[in-house]
Parts: sequence; C-alpha cells; structure tokens
Amino acid sequence: MKASVLFAAIFSVAIGALFETLVEGKSGQKVTPGAIRLPIEGEFPSLAGATGWLNSPPLTPAGLRGKVVLVDVWTYTCVNWLRTLPYVRAWADKYKDQGLVVIGVHSPEFPFERDVDNVRQAAKNMKVDFPIAIDNDFSVWRAFDNHYWPALYIIDAQGRIRHHQFGEGGYEESERIIQQLLTEAGHEGIGHQLVSVDTRGIEAAADWDNLRSEENYLGYEQTQHFASPGGAVLDKSRVYAVPARLRLNHWALSGDWTVGSGAAVLNKANGRIAYRFHARDLNLVMAPAGRGASVRFRVLIDGQPPGVAHGVDADEQGNGTATEQRTYQLIRQAKPIADRQFEIEFLDPGVGAFDFTFG
Repeated sequence: MKASVLFAAIFSVAIGALFETLVEGKSGQKVTPGAIRLPIEGEFPSLAGATGWLNSPPLTPAGLRGKVVLVDVWTYTCVNWLRTLPYVRAWADKYKDQGLVVIGVHSPEFPFERDVDNVRQAAKNMKVDFPIAIDNDFSVWRAFDNHYWPALYIIDAQGRIRHHQFGEGGYEESERIIQQLLTEAGHEGIGHQLVSVDTRGIEAAADWDNLRSEENYLGYEQTQHFASPGGAVLDKSRVYAVPARLRLNHWALSGDWTVGSGAAVLNKANGRIAYRFHARDLNLVMAPAGRGASVRFRVLIDGQPPGVAHGVDADEQGNGTATEQRTYQLIRQAKPIADRQFEIEFLDPGVGAFDFTFG
C-alpha cells in the first residue's frame, strides 16, 4: 500500500483480532459469521466522476441497489494491490451469481497509468474481467474519501458501506462479511466455505518476516537514500557513478541519466541502477519510452547472475526485456534472506525507472 505497508500489516492484525472477538459468544464458543455486528460507515457515493468504464456500461449506486457491492480501489502497478488480486478475483467468480458485484476503481499513480489502453491491457493480462471504473480525475477516490492503494469497501444491498480494508490482508474477514451481507440480502446457499487461492509470481504474498526494505521511488519528489557521489542534478542530464559500498536501502545510478520529479530516465545505453536491499522479492516499475518500444536489461545479485533467485521477468542469467509500462518482478530468492546488492544494467536507452517495491 502506497501510504504505509507497515500500517497495512498492523491494521490487518487489529481487524483480525476484532473479528475474532465479534464471532465469539459469551461462553467463548464460536458462533456463525452472521452474528457479526457491522457498523454503517456511510452511503455508497456516486460513481459519476469516472472518466470511462471497462468490461461494463457505467454503473450507479441506484442501479446496484439490492446487490452487495465490493469496490476495489487500485492502480495496476501497485504490488500491494497485485498481492490482493487473487482473492478479489476469486470472490468475484464465486459470488457473481449469488448477488455480489465487484467494481474495480482504477485511480492512477504514474502518468502512463492514465492511458486507458495500458489499463485495458493490464486488466487482460491479470484476468480482471469485472467492471472497471476509470478514475483518472480521482473523483471516485475523493467521493469515498480514500487515501490508499489498495482499498476495499463492502456495501450492503441497501447501499450502505459496512466494512473497509486498507492494504493487504484481512481476507477471511472480508469474505465472511461478503457472505453475511449476501445472506442478509436474501440470497440462499451462500455457505461458510472460504475461497482457496493459488498465488504465484508477483501475486504471491510477501515474506513479511524477512522484509527489511520498504518501497522507494526514483523520482526526486519522493525518493530516499540516493547515494551516487555528488547527489542528483534535478531535471538535467548527468553522468552518475555507484559508490564502492552501499548501505542497506540506499541506491545509486551509473551512466547518463536524467532524474526527474517522478522517475529516473536513462539517456544512453549501459546505464545501471544499484540497490542494497533485504527482502525475498525485488520489483521495479519500468516504462519503455513509448508503446512498441523495448529495452533489454540484465540483472545481477551480489555481482553474479541470479540463477534460481531470478524473478518471473528475468531468466537465470538475469536477462530480460521491458516491453510494457508496468511492474517487473526481477528477484525472488530462497531463504536465508540477507542483505544483498541488486544491480540492473539497461542495454538500450530510453527506459524510465519509477519505483522499487519488495516482498
């Protein structure tokens, strides 16, 4: 979650503890999920601010009255959202004939995520076939008074928000609440069995116990711990170098780059990024210069090809090609997890590097 992964983890644990309290009777015996008392958090706000729709004609709160609605606020490069997606997909599929409507509200973070064709392609690649409201002006985001990617809002058949989940986790609680609200709406045969998901690749849950690196942007407006000697020259081409040693969670550039407000853009071939990290996974949001462009790259870990520690977007020798504007999973290593130095060399110019995430 862009606001705070730590907050998401803490919030999820707190909600889980509350859920357990609510589903225990006075004797300490478990009671049915239907016994959960849910607050009313507000009314289903307007979706009229959406600038377009995918997979559906425009939907309205009035037209959805009688349905239980799950609103999923996302942006397609967000790794925290990607790790929630298997559950949202599974709920959409399981309960679509039992009264649940899932709506994805795509509120973009990076400029290329405003491109509807990019969102359409990402949705196709990720098998997101439920309705998507394109929220390029953040109107729906503001209507919900939202502050996070991802965010889930569960709305009952009377159009009232009854539950929210910010960030990853809370999957059992959310599904139990979906089941309860569907039952309250008069739908039969809901049952209490939970979905089982097979998470793979970038959608697999983070290894929270070994995660010591937080998300870090490469544009100067939000970056931290930039370590190239002399610092960054803003919005101008400059030749950078990687220092002899990087401290944990520090990063550096090598070669001819322009560090802009939202990204670092490579001006000439063979530029590199180095990052000292501590996590099972390392991901990088990258964007070739335009549609149809491609940039070859090679990744190393502690100066060597990654071998079996490669991610889905690089091979064992570390080779890969950026052909889309998206999140690339470059490293997935086995335990024991330790401080490691990651490097990526781009063999072609023109790539924009936006954001490191870890898992």
